[in-house]
Amino acid sequence: MLKKEFTYKKILIVGCGGAGKSTLAVEMGKRFSLPVIHLDKIWWLPNWITRTRKEFDELLGRELKKSSWIIDGNYNRTFHERLKYADFCIFLDYPTRLCLKSAYERVERYKGKTRPDITEGCAERVDSEFEEWIKNFKNSVRPIMKRALKKGNVLYKIFRSRKSTEKWLKRFSR
Repeated sequence: MLKKEFTYKKILIVGCGGAGKSTLAVEMGKRFSLPVIHLDKIWWLPNWITRTRKEFDELLGRELKKSSWIIDGNYNRTFHERLKYADFCIFLDYPTRLCLKSAYERVERYKGKTRPDITEGCAERVDSEFEEWIKNFKNSVRPIMKRALKKGNVLYKIFRSRKSTEKWLKRFSR
């Protein structure tokens, strides 16, 4: 099978917590030689302290103006702004139970440590607030993001399974 060239230079990856946004971003960054920006690294300071919205927006604005990137994370408040700069968006629309399972597996994998896609000093956890956010994602965040994608001028692809995501990614040459 002839593989296509991957031409996108500014890619957003969104989806429920635990879907694998950061994992996909890192894989695509390596595969296509694109820099990866994790929104969790911009938002969180050590010990799960948040930046101010102003600080976050300034840091995000600098990243958005760069010539190429893959940005993973939802941060609904800034989604419309990120869409203005993106040329492609991937929406990982996986089942809630898979996302919950993956979030808890990630806690076990990084127990007492910081995962690579978040600020150092934020030990991995799934608290009740995050668990509820995952459980409510399909009814709260998902419809807002899908409407924004339909209204926007950005090409996008929605994946409903990891297998379909992997199959799509294999279509492109490195």
